[in-house]
Amino acid sequence: MLNYLSSKAGTALALVTVLLGSALAYAAENSIALTVDTAKPGATIDRHIFGQFAEHLGSGIYEGIWVGHDSPIPNTRGIRNDVVAALKAIQVPVVRWPGGCFADEYHWRNGIGPADKRRAGVNGNWGNVKEPNTFGTHEFMDLVEQIGAEAYISANVGSGTPQESAEWLEYLTAEDSALAQERAANGHPAPYKVAFWGIGNESWGCGGAMSAEHYLSQLKIFSRFSRNYNGAQKMQQIAVGPDGGDTAYTETIMKAWKNKVWSWDIGGLSLHSYTLNGWPPVVKATGFGEAEYAKFIHETLGMEGLIGKHAAIMDQYDPEKKVALVVDEWGAWLAPTPGTNPGFLMQQNSQRDAILAALNLNIFARHADRVRMTNIAQMINVLQAMILTDKEKMLLTPTYHVYKMYVPFHDATLIPVRFDAGTYRFQELSMPRVDAIAARDKNGQLWLALTNLDQNQAAKVNVALLPGGTASAVGQTLSSARIDAVNTFATPNAVAPVAVNIRAVGKSLSIPLPPGSVTVVNLRP
Repeated sequence: MLNYLSSKAGTALALVTVLLGSALAYAAENSIALTVDTAKPGATIDRHIFGQFAEHLGSGIYEGIWVGHDSPIPNTRGIRNDVVAALKAIQVPVVRWPGGCFADEYHWRNGIGPADKRRAGVNGNWGNVKEPNTFGTHEFMDLVEQIGAEAYISANVGSGTPQESAEWLEYLTAEDSALAQERAANGHPAPYKVAFWGIGNESWGCGGAMSAEHYLSQLKIFSRFSRNYNGAQKMQQIAVGPDGGDTAYTETIMKAWKNKVWSWDIGGLSLHSYTLNGWPPVVKATGFGEAEYAKFIHETLGMEGLIGKHAAIMDQYDPEKKVALVVDEWGAWLAPTPGTNPGFLMQQNSQRDAILAALNLNIFARHADRVRMTNIAQMINVLQAMILTDKEKMLLTPTYHVYKMYVPFHDATLIPVRFDAGTYRFQELSMPRVDAIAARDKNGQLWLALTNLDQNQAAKVNVALLPGGTASAVGQTLSSARIDAVNTFATPNAVAPVAVNIRAVGKSLSIPLPPGSVTVVNLRP
């Protein structure tokens, strides 16, 4: 009997030893050492990297932003007060308008003057629905003024003319001309400030299916005659650039820019790239499994290489990085919400999409020397939106919360981080388990953003601050029990940030990262 008990005790001890060893190995595997080196500051993360995009598409403008002066929904001059307040809270730096594909069929004169005299049309790109033109130039400029953002206006190159474009910019910015007087008669005597002027949109596709050489010939003409008359606002012109990985536009435009004559110039080259997993988009917004999640996140990480590819070409012709790479359309493009007009591109927005947004913002920040503006598609009710509305109701999406958490990174200085990211694997797919960026804000505060890509396992990051240590930190985590969790009008706060529990371990800090989460903390020496 004694031998039997001794044998049992030995087996139990061995089992405890194995379990303890496994637990220690698991803890070691899920613990990541990260160093923030404040002695080696990098580029400035331009606030315009956190820009937005609002196209005349579905309910992105009408119902989402514009409800009209007589609406029972609280508004200021027809623009929703709740939406304005929400956008001000994330300090939107710039809004791109009126498109998208819509821009190259938009004729600005249809959207000025008394509302009852404006010429209505048909939105042939998005659902063949009526375009009333009640939201036009003055309404857009009112919107950006209300939310404290700058204007990025896309001129019509596809179906418009250089004269139409030039006259629109004169109408907006001149102080003393017939067009300026017309603007004053329409209610705005002072010239508007236009920070960015886009010369067309997707000229390689819906903007006219132009070759790079043909578009270049148009770019030179439109750029020459697009004059900003308001000296109070420096304006940059943005040229149409590449579609994803196609380098034809990048090579052609940048080579011409290097050898350009005095009469034309650009300050940016656009890049469009969505996370799609194939065309037409069929990836579900909710109810997806790990296979769909892993494949989608793996594709969005390709933005790193895509930017590097185009930046390398730009560096050949512009080593001083005078021309910005402007990613003015990006985000998750999913299957439309069942029961909605497919042409309205309405989709739900889950915790997965919050992770996608954080990863892209981190990539843009790491390339801040070249990427100086991006515009997620789109701001309200369309694609990867910040906000969803339904009549008088409004909710904030998980992506919105990421943008709110990242506000401290606006115009902050990138600080290098070193860490072993580990590996998140699913079947044949392999990707970093954790992603991170750090930055020092304009007030000298140090911030760290951490994303755990692994939807199954938590991680712990042990943060060391060089050259000294760090005493404390506070922050928030955005996570959910389900990676496809969404906010609805019935449960608008199902996915929302919560305070993160941070422990001091010597001169380091231990930060827990829930599975599939985004965490932002303020490090305090």
